[in-house]
Amino acid sequence: MKILLLCKKFPFPLKDGEAIAVHSLSRALSELGCEVSLLAMNTSKHYYDIDKGIAQELSHYRQIRTVQIDNRLKWSAAFLNLFSSESYHVARYESAAFAQQLSDMLAEEDFDFIQLETLYLAPYLPLIRSKSDAQVVMRSHNVEHEIWERMVRQSKPGLRRWYLKHLTQKLRSYEERHLNSYDILAPITLRDLHIFRSLGCRIPAVVTPIGLSAEDYQPDYGSFQRPPSISFIGSLDWMPNLEGLEWFLSEVWPLIHQKYPAVELHIAGRNTPPSLLNLKLPQVHVHGEVPCASTFINRHSIMVVPLLSGSGMRAKILEGMALGKVVISTSLGLEGIGARHKQEVMVANDTAHFLQALEFLFRKPARLERMGRQAQEFVDRQYNHTAIARRLLQHYQASTVAAEVP
Repeated sequence: MKILLLCKKFPFPLKDGEAIAVHSLSRALSELGCEVSLLAMNTSKHYYDIDKGIAQELSHYRQIRTVQIDNRLKWSAAFLNLFSSESYHVARYESAAFAQQLSDMLAEEDFDFIQLETLYLAPYLPLIRSKSDAQVVMRSHNVEHEIWERMVRQSKPGLRRWYLKHLTQKLRSYEERHLNSYDILAPITLRDLHIFRSLGCRIPAVVTPIGLSAEDYQPDYGSFQRPPSISFIGSLDWMPNLEGLEWFLSEVWPLIHQKYPAVELHIAGRNTPPSLLNLKLPQVHVHGEVPCASTFINRHSIMVVPLLSGSGMRAKILEGMALGKVVISTSLGLEGIGARHKQEVMVANDTAHFLQALEFLFRKPARLERMGRQAQEFVDRQYNHTAIARRLLQHYQASTVAAEVP
């Protein structure tokens, strides 16, 4: 089976959830015998230097092509978009050069399935339909408009909130309008599928969560023998991550430090803003982008994920659990991950609950390692990348047979 993946950014290095989601599934599909090709936008925001060579971790792709895209926020374009019915979120990923490269690939080779990684590749659907008989799959990493609706609710009244609301309404309209334009929908969580169904989606669907390979994650349970420390890691150019971390630092951390003055908080993240790099808070260490996320996570026994907005699945939670760490997350952060409170994870939705979670863990230190081990076993059992890819491939095969029946 020949599969072409279209990505709105180059899915490497594996420093964010989208890259991990694309990488783990594409590698597993290749291991199951599929020929997987990649066409990715190489954006100014997440640039990958192809001239330095392709990393060995990407050898599972049959071919890789990229197109340079300048998707930086342009205030003039954002202002003019006020007078357009188009979604500015989506329009930033429309590129004549990308369309030409896609057209060339479709002319050179026949694909069985073309997988759009996120809604932002939907503008290329008419081109695909005109050039290929392949079935088109929308792998929806989030309910995109939901992320922005939640950010609008978290924003203070004013011009910024009004503008975000305006953009979000157009994004929602675009997402709803295209729900039945694909052949298959592959949402990343069952919850997202229920939302798409409630919005009128009628096409076949298969839930395809983020998967991990246990061999890529080697837990260091020695961290539980050291004084407990807390980590946060996430892309800090993604607004929900930055928003949640800033709330945690201003509302939660002062109380944690007051009660547990010896406990340290270590922060890492891609594109860390200067406001955080220059932060001066007691026992808070800001590392910026770290060379290896797993090494960073393994040093600390506890990981916090204080998300207040967002959608889809949090890959960093799965990675933390796969490394045997205790994750304390909001309910929103855990959406799509069926882990149980006080069994594999701790759930905390406000300041008081974060403090209660730490009290529960520190009261009996043995709980930390026991919960970390249960977390690792949970991810290995529920989110194995090969099992997830096999389920998707079976759906593809059944869809191919159905298409061939007269």
